[in-house]
Amino acid sequence: MMASVIASAGTLPVLSGLRSTAAPQLKKGIMWGSNGVGKTIIEKFRSAKAAGFDGIEPMSHLDRNEILKARDATGLSIPSVCGEYHWKYLLSDPDPKVRQNGVEALKVSLEDAKAYGADTVLLVPGRVTETVAYDECWNRSVEEIKKVLPLAEKLNVCIAIENVWNGFLLSPVEAAYYVDQFESPWVKFYFDCGNILTYGYPEQWIRILGNRIAKIHIKEYSRKIADKQGRSAGFGVKLREGDVNWSAVMDALESIGYSGWTTVEQPGGDTPEGLKDLCDRLRLIQQS
Repeated sequence: MMASVIASAGTLPVLSGLRSTAAPQLKKGIMWGSNGVGKTIIEKFRSAKAAGFDGIEPMSHLDRNEILKARDATGLSIPSVCGEYHWKYLLSDPDPKVRQNGVEALKVSLEDAKAYGADTVLLVPGRVTETVAYDECWNRSVEEIKKVLPLAEKLNVCIAIENVWNGFLLSPVEAAYYVDQFESPWVKFYFDCGNILTYGYPEQWIRILGNRIAKIHIKEYSRKIADKQGRSAGFGVKLREGDVNWSAVMDALESIGYSGWTTVEQPGGDTPEGLKDLCDRLRLIQQS
């Protein structure tokens, strides 16, 4: 299958979008794991609200009643849900039982999103390893995602594939093809600006992915730090102090007509002051 994918990728129609006549309306979100202020669900919601965020992206498989109470008490929006178990139960795993667990976990994520009023679920589709070949990761993940599409359509919740360090979907043209092959509006892309910097440029990916993008993760990365201290160390830099060209990113988002959520997934939010700093820096990025 991968041979035909590569052969046809060159003729893939690329969506660059039309430049909007007005600046995009972007909302400020915070990912669950980036908010270290508060131990309980309501405390995390309150701290995110106090810091200035418009919404929060919870993990799946949390207490739904508590999430709903916290949402209603604070007025924060829940634009998306991040799968709790997509790394544990990879849809590319050679073991069918593991993949089935992944399918069931994805279903719960979709149901969580529907309950919260969210329209997107973040999914890591698989991982290429020494024992899982690239084409196997592709074919298995596609097969498993297709099993869940009827539920996604029923719930009106999109499955959004995120670019992560999983050795998979390493070019924007390939990522676009991966989404397009489903021929479904319920499969899109969750683009992470920081993750891409080790092998690409976020502004280029954004323009190529175009309206396939469902949501945006805001994350910083420093190639200089990574070169000296190791690849993962590159994330140890504050927003707007690394190598992401935020002005180019915002221009690219405007060029494809993106309006919606820019959600911070970034260290530094372990204190009220740090959380507010993340929100303030996000606001400045939006104004770039």
